Amino acid sequence: MNYFYNILKYAKPYKKYAIGHIISNVFFALFGMLSFIALMPMLDVIFKKDKVAPTTSPEWTGLLEIGNYAENLLAFYMNQYTGGDNFKALTFAIGLIIIMFLLKNIFGYLANYFLVFLRNGVIRDLRNNVYKKTVDLPLSYFSEKRKGDIMARVTTDVLDLQYSFLSVLELIVREPLTIIFTIIAMLIISTKLTLFVFIFIPIMGFIISRIGKSLKRKSDRVQKEQGLFLSTLEETLTGLRIIKGFNAESKFNKKFQESTNRFYHFSNKLLNRQNLATPTSEFLGICMIAAILWYGGNLVLNKDPNLALDSSSFLVYLGLAYNVLTPAKAISRGLYNIKKGGAAAERIQEIIGIENLLKDKENAIVKQDFNNQLSFKNVSFKYENEYVLKDFSLKIPKGKSIALVGQSGSGKSTIANLITRFYDVNKGAILIDGIDIRDITIKSLRNQLGIVTQDAILFNDTIKNNILLGKEDASDEEIIEALKIANAWEFVKDLPNGIETNIGDSGNKLSGGQKQRLSIARAVIKNPPIMILDEATSALDTESERLVQVALENMMKNRTSIVIAHRLSTIKNADTIIVMQKGEIVEQGKHQELLDQKGVYSKLVEMQSIQ
Repeated sequence: MNYFYNILKYAKPYKKYAIGHIISNVFFALFGMLSFIALMPMLDVIFKKDKVAPTTSPEWTGLLEIGNYAENLLAFYMNQYTGGDNFKALTFAIGLIIIMFLLKNIFGYLANYFLVFLRNGVIRDLRNNVYKKTVDLPLSYFSEKRKGDIMARVTTDVLDLQYSFLSVLELIVREPLTIIFTIIAMLIISTKLTLFVFIFIPIMGFIISRIGKSLKRKSDRVQKEQGLFLSTLEETLTGLRIIKGFNAESKFNKKFQESTNRFYHFSNKLLNRQNLATPTSEFLGICMIAAILWYGGNLVLNKDPNLALDSSSFLVYLGLAYNVLTPAKAISRGLYNIKKGGAAAERIQEIIGIENLLKDKENAIVKQDFNNQLSFKNVSFKYENEYVLKDFSLKIPKGKSIALVGQSGSGKSTIANLITRFYDVNKGAILIDGIDIRDITIKSLRNQLGIVTQDAILFNDTIKNNILLGKEDASDEEIIEALKIANAWEFVKDLPNGIETNIGDSGNKLSGGQKQRLSIARAVIKNPPIMILDEATSALDTESERLVQVALENMMKNRTSIVIAHRLSTIKNADTIIVMQKGEIVEQGKHQELLDQKGVYSKLVEMQSIQ
């Protein structure tokens, strides 16, 4: 239930709609009960034609006699209006019933009207909050999670809450009040019969709770399996070229179908358990009505005036008993939904409630510029158990170009991840102008950095909007200038819509070299003092590499650059080349100096045959 209360906290901004919903439901429940009470004068006309109507207003004799007082008061006013004419009395009673039902339905509509804004507002804010938290969480969180599972939580689980958890909002006030008002009327009509009925309520509640106990567990299995096949779908769409190239369609088909088969079986068990709710509550309700008919019938037939129940009151009582059953069944369904939605709420709360360890310190510094040097001071870092950087120290003066080379797994890309604070160091510190980057706000730190990665990550939008990620308020002239520096204007100007051309999903309408040059333009327009190039040319062919290399050289002019290189031909002109092996620096110097040492770098160069 804690998850339910956490979700309901999102209703606070919509309290005016909640108040309107509650007030409307109060009147809906009240007029719902009165619509059955209004039947009594009509039944009195039909069954008691010889009954003498009161000619004076009845006197109040206390709560114990409230039933007789209400009946006599209604009879008095009806007699005043009709003058004792039974046909007029019947018309009066029918008109009263119509008015009661009209008012009930007006307030029912208003309750639903307010609920629409309340429920949809909660869902919107919840979905926005889950997305915002997803974006804010560090990369380390997602390295342990499937993308499909995250997508399922943001989409399917939130939607599940809308039709399970939040559907209960309308039951919180309406159904309980309907039951309360109706039971009060039933007690007024016959205390003995109502107390007899109460014997069955705990029995019904016990049976319903037993059926609903396993719903949360079954629902959790369904949602986890849904996350699994969504992950398979996402991986398939991302790697479709490889799947086809390796004739692996059947393998992925099998994997997907195994997951959907499990989802099929889990869903069947869940829905069949849910479907048991309606017939069970229906049967229990009929049992209660049967008990009322038996016991109430005896009271009607009883000759003892202290125990007897007149026929019109008994028929109204039956209607009220039915009026209790409908909200009772709705509440039982609502309890099922809470059980079912509990799993979705728990999965959503898992994301919302997780603590983000990579966040700004209190009173963190907003750094506006880069003046002196970037330095690594005895940095050690591990993703899991093994350290990938060990006591790493390095100073990078402003304006210098530093290249990091080494075999895969030597820790080169980890350095880029640590500078940008995608991860925090385990030991040591990274300093900008002598300030630990953990003492700087993440936003201002990343404003000092430009990143070009091996995989050119672009979005399904126009070239212009992709470039504007670097600088939101850039003019078209600035965008074109950035494209020229990135050696990309030569192909962009020939596109049908120029910078307004949509480049498709992940930029798939462009070649690899074109995508990389756009990502360079995005970094150029940001104009950061420190540029990080993480193997920016390693995935390109020779011609594309040449064009991109020219763009990179244009971009690195007068900037501090950290170049993580796989192709050593691209870093010959670096001010310092750092050679890494197993997370440690083994050599450093200029290109020719390292060649003369005949060490690790010389062997790497020899392997790539670039001397």
